[in-house]
Amino acid sequence: MEFGIGMSIAGGTHHAYPGHGEGFCMLNDQAIAARYLQTNNLANKILIIDLDVHQGNGTAKIFSRDPSVFTFSMHGAKNYPFKKEQSDLDIELADKTEDSAYLKKLKSILPSLIERENPDFIFYQSGVDILETDKLGRLSCSIEGSKQRDLFVFETCKAYGIPVQCSIGGGYSKEIKHIVEAHANTFRTAIAVID
Repeated sequence: MEFGIGMSIAGGTHHAYPGHGEGFCMLNDQAIAARYLQTNNLANKILIIDLDVHQGNGTAKIFSRDPSVFTFSMHGAKNYPFKKEQSDLDIELADKTEDSAYLKKLKSILPSLIERENPDFIFYQSGVDILETDKLGRLSCSIEGSKQRDLFVFETCKAYGIPVQCSIGGGYSKEIKHIVEAHANTFRTAIAVID
């Protein structure tokens, strides 16, 4: 809240449900943090932007009957989880979706969504499993495309004056250097936007 952007080098455990873990996720960190902010009167309306390639099914379930938290998940249509939950807004992407189509879709949705929901705080799940090199992803975004995605999210949050917390989430490329570069870009773009 002090600097506009907060980063976590872990987390994004969006498959965890209220009563059980799933998909490598034990506890849903962003859901817990959202409740903390609300309980301590630090935020009322929260928007969760989940751009991991996998739907944030646990997050969707946790907040399914709670209008104070809006869940937005843009993910691979044919990817895990194979039984999806219902987010407040789900955008399913076809296999092999590339940078231009991905970014066009995101840019057409996010500003109007923020204006409509008017959140006090945003949580951003920035999984880099959207990369073409990802073993589990099924999309075809580049490292540069992933960087442009992050930059757009951070710049949009800043333009609307809404603090955002970012968790790096998934990344399963065969070569670790692709994961590291994409995650490092998330931090680089955050620093650039803060400055």
